[in-house]
Amino acid sequence: MCGITGSYAFTDKGKSYHIKLDDAIATMALRGPDGNGKYIEGSSALGHSRLAIIDTSASANQPFLDASGRYTIVFNGEIFNYKEVEAQLTDFKPRTSSDTEILLQGYVEWGDKVLEKLNGFFALAIHDKETDELFLARDRMGIKPLLVYRDSEAIVFGSEMKSLMAFGIPKQIDANSQFLYHQFNYTPFPETIFENVEELEPGTWIKVRGSKVETGTYWSIPKPTAPKTKMSYEQAQNKLRELMEKSVQRRMISDVPLGSFLSGGIDSSIIATLAARQTGKLNTFSIGYADEPLFDETHYAEAVAKNIGSNHTVFKLTNDDLYADLHDVLNYIDRPFADSSALPVHILCRHTRKHVTVALSGDGADELFSGYNKHSAEFRARNLGFKEQIVADLKPLWFLLPSSRNSNLGNTIRQLQKFSNGVSLGAKDRYWNWASFNAEVGELMKTDEVDQTEVGKRKWKLTSELGTTNDLDEVLYTDLHQVLRNDMLTKVDLMSMANSLEVRVPFLDHELVEFACSLPQEYKITSNIRKRILQETYRKELPEMLFNRPKHGFEVPLLNWFKGELNGLIKQDLLSKKLIDEQQIFNWSAVQLLVNKLHSSNPGDSATHVWNLIVFQTWWKKYIRQ
Repeated sequence: MCGITGSYAFTDKGKSYHIKLDDAIATMALRGPDGNGKYIEGSSALGHSRLAIIDTSASANQPFLDASGRYTIVFNGEIFNYKEVEAQLTDFKPRTSSDTEILLQGYVEWGDKVLEKLNGFFALAIHDKETDELFLARDRMGIKPLLVYRDSEAIVFGSEMKSLMAFGIPKQIDANSQFLYHQFNYTPFPETIFENVEELEPGTWIKVRGSKVETGTYWSIPKPTAPKTKMSYEQAQNKLRELMEKSVQRRMISDVPLGSFLSGGIDSSIIATLAARQTGKLNTFSIGYADEPLFDETHYAEAVAKNIGSNHTVFKLTNDDLYADLHDVLNYIDRPFADSSALPVHILCRHTRKHVTVALSGDGADELFSGYNKHSAEFRARNLGFKEQIVADLKPLWFLLPSSRNSNLGNTIRQLQKFSNGVSLGAKDRYWNWASFNAEVGELMKTDEVDQTEVGKRKWKLTSELGTTNDLDEVLYTDLHQVLRNDMLTKVDLMSMANSLEVRVPFLDHELVEFACSLPQEYKITSNIRKRILQETYRKELPEMLFNRPKHGFEVPLLNWFKGELNGLIKQDLLSKKLIDEQQIFNWSAVQLLVNKLHSSNPGDSATHVWNLIVFQTWWKKYIRQ
């Protein structure tokens, strides 16, 4: 796990970007605290910051050259099946025991076809000195980030936006992307907050030679219209076991200490249980919430840890602990990203890093197997029963009642409002509505620069598969593209790398993803159960208490902070009339109404919306204002 960055010049003028390579590498120090290096040759400049995981010796440092000296690679990630790939190489004797060398030699022998042989997560850049060609690629699921800026003079790339900014790229905010950020708390890929900067699509590559740029796709998530498996449910359960065992086993490879997150939920418990079989004494880690007993699930995690005999560590957090990390999180974020659960993830990663360098995670299972509350809601919306119809018919009543995320009753009312409103919508609009955190961005932003036609095109693209089938697979497919990539994977990458911790996600092994996508809807969800095949396959191996509990999503106490510790920061700085007038981005009256709603008897989702603004304002002051 590392950070990569670099540039490729189309013209002599474009080579001016090479001068800033050292600055770009320096921005990634936390991604790679174990060393850094650079390479400048022909039209290419490559930079690397290393977090040593496999073959920690200096001989495996990057940039890494093949034996001939013709090819050079910088690489972020891990290739878990590199020994299998090595066995397929022709008359090759490695100089190191690193996956980097095998990956590079595979490219030398097979070109871009090497990507089809890889099982892992990665972003990479390879330069061919003889042809002066640059090759960029990203893993199938987009677990590792790769941002690319392009103008008429050069291409600039990096693992993080701040590495691109260090090169001095133009920082022109894309108003359409900002509009969508305020809706979703992130900017949907491939576009980013800046014009001319995109995320390289997962499962794709770019070849650059001279001024010619070629792109290709080597893998994509199976569409919901793809044929489903003919396996019986029992056969599918056996196949799931086989693929899960292989996936976890692959991700146990490491030359540094490895552990596993253990939240007490089904997903992380399955991963930890399988990992414990592969090692003598697995280290597991969880966080609890001392001030929020409703969300404290450490007793579930402890039951699993006892069951598998792991060396378990619990980090008990108070709201003061969360608040103490707030500014570190805001400071690390280099593009607007407002999922407030990044705070506890940051703390979990920080404490875990004191014990291990690699951690396994249960991320991805909810999107693959239908684990979210909204999946149950969508299933019910498509299969309206008597109770669901009553909820829909009482829509006017629900909107007369006060809603809030900060109490059980208020949150139930909020969910009733959202469900009753969504039932009347089509599949595309319902998804958009339920995925959005703020549907009234038009009132918040000064929309002179927002092109609603372009926003509509992006909306259509993101929801293009909705309405193509009669079941929930189209929603899961959209979630894998939208929620998983833009939110969950971005959050884990940012917060883990802020603490120099590598996080591996066994559920996103591409073989397992392909299998999950082939399963019929009834194997995943019914009116009574979510993640059906996952739960029923592993029910006998996990404590029974895990299966008879509500699914709680921890809510960071934003509303209390905004009324208390952060009240001055909001009113006197980040959301002050002075700054709003200076920016000429937001409508002051809409901002004022939003802040006032925080202190009302019906705060609704105002705390989430204000957090979204605070993240943007902090980012804007740090990276744009100056």
